[in-house]
Amino acid sequence: MITISDISARIAGRLLLDHASVSLPAGTKAGLVGRNGAGKSTLFRVITGDLASESGSVSIPKNARIGQVAQEAPGTEDALIEIVLAADKERSALLAEAESATDPHRIAEIQMRLVDIDAHSAEARAASILAGLGFDQEAQSRPASSFSGGWRMRVALAAVLFAEPDLLLLDEPTNYLDLEGTLWLEDYVRRYPHTVIIISHDRDLLNNAVNSIVHLDQKKLTFYRGGYDQFERQKAEADELQTKARAKNEAARKHLQSFIDRFKAKASKARQAQSRVKALERMGTVAAVIEDHVQPITFPEPEKQPASPIVAISGGAVGYEPGKPILKGLNLRIDNDDRIALLGSNGNGKSTFAKFISGRLQADAGDVKLAPNLKIGFFAQHQLDDLIPDQSPVDHVRRLMPDAPEAKVRARVAQMGLATEKMSTAAKDLSGGEKARLLMGLAAFHAPNLLILDEPTNHLDIDSRRALIEALNDYEGAVILISHDRHLIEATVDRLWLVNKGTVTAFEGDMDEYRDLVVASGKKKDEKPQFVEESASKADQRKLNAEKRASLAPLKKKINEIESLTGKLEKLIQALDAELADPLLYEKAPAKAAEKAKQRGEAAAKLAAAEEQWLELSTQYEEAMAG
Repeated sequence: MITISDISARIAGRLLLDHASVSLPAGTKAGLVGRNGAGKSTLFRVITGDLASESGSVSIPKNARIGQVAQEAPGTEDALIEIVLAADKERSALLAEAESATDPHRIAEIQMRLVDIDAHSAEARAASILAGLGFDQEAQSRPASSFSGGWRMRVALAAVLFAEPDLLLLDEPTNYLDLEGTLWLEDYVRRYPHTVIIISHDRDLLNNAVNSIVHLDQKKLTFYRGGYDQFERQKAEADELQTKARAKNEAARKHLQSFIDRFKAKASKARQAQSRVKALERMGTVAAVIEDHVQPITFPEPEKQPASPIVAISGGAVGYEPGKPILKGLNLRIDNDDRIALLGSNGNGKSTFAKFISGRLQADAGDVKLAPNLKIGFFAQHQLDDLIPDQSPVDHVRRLMPDAPEAKVRARVAQMGLATEKMSTAAKDLSGGEKARLLMGLAAFHAPNLLILDEPTNHLDIDSRRALIEALNDYEGAVILISHDRHLIEATVDRLWLVNKGTVTAFEGDMDEYRDLVVASGKKKDEKPQFVEESASKADQRKLNAEKRASLAPLKKKINEIESLTGKLEKLIQALDAELADPLLYEKAPAKAAEKAKQRGEAAAKLAAAEEQWLELSTQYEEAMAG
């Protein structure tokens, strides 16, 4: 059992934890969630003892080992496999002692202990972890200094996983992993034999790898059983009950106060009035539910979508040096309504392909045709460094619309999802998530027909990722997405392309099938996943599908319009339900309450009709595409 009792902690004078408490049973896999800046990493520092709390205590079983990823990635000349093996300090110490021990009894003790900790399989276990995180056998023998910072962080993660601490603390581990590494880690954490607390904004990881959620909100900790989806439902239900209880409490308090105000000056009623004052004091108040508003993200719609295909590649090859292609044999087309996710381990060429499509890399061979006047927007994490540190979001946008009035400039910044108080903040002082919103807004500023996003979620919390999903689904252009966030992929794309073995081909399965292949590959590395190659017949079929989509465009447009209408009606009904839940509305304005109820009924009827029409038209569309 890990018990956090009455903890208070602050950073730079700012109180982040205020008498917070939570208990975790042994073996718990807990996701620690909360808004960026809420204090999740601060809680980790309190648990490890790196930060002294102002009050309270953390109780951890005696001799329990705590492990977390090292702050600095290893950059030595040691081979990766040796760095990971060295993380098990007891094994390393025993092996070193075995080299010099002369006492037969001590030698026996050492050998027995090595058997107890399964030391004979250590190298195989270390190699398996490294393989799961993307290092093949050749890479495992290379020095850490030969890898970039992101890959070194994977080595640091492998080391702490190999050490197998009793309490494993992981702070956003997927930020330096690709989708394949994330899927492997998800499976590893789920099977981990000890307690895990993981800070993550990856919804699928929090649904599949953990069995409980610890929510840090308003400086307090609350424990929920189940994954993230279950937490979200439980939280919504609790908030609804609290809102109703508050309304009921306020109505009762108002009634008592009214009696007190009317009769406190009358001698005949003084005793009753005083009694009501005491009752009012005993009643107390119910705290309001504090809702953190998440700024929406909006991508400007392209003025006119060119006819499909917007990109056609025949026999294409691309690389960074002449005659040394990273990718070749590219025979692909992108249509104006395509939503494509690129799959494949880091290092296989996903970002290279994205740069190729965006025009940042020229073809070494083959034929590449772009639709006339095609506009392409491109976002990549490394571009965060391109922001001008001392300039605000308003300054960045003003450079793109120098003649526009200030109000229009600020309106465009607002569309990027930046709050009013952040518009004039220097870029260097923005959070990672705010920088990512600004950069995505700048990438899509000129209303591109094709939007390419390379790992857009690294600095976004769960609610901001939801805003990104909504923005992508509202956007009418084509999208190419590279992401380690499986939920984002499943919620926004309809085609999967695999970047593997020096080329790009269609993957004909879904994300569940891809996950099974990745996990199976991680467990048994010599069995390569069998991916389906795109045949000429499939290319012909895609061409036929594109022609069908073009002929069915008016029907598809009508379906999209109905989807937009149903979204608006659902929001209207939610707003009316919130108003009608207020008991004071019926007391103060019964006519208004009746009108609101009438509006609610009309909206519900329209929603039902719209949903029925959407179902009918969608069926027509699917049957036409399948015919």
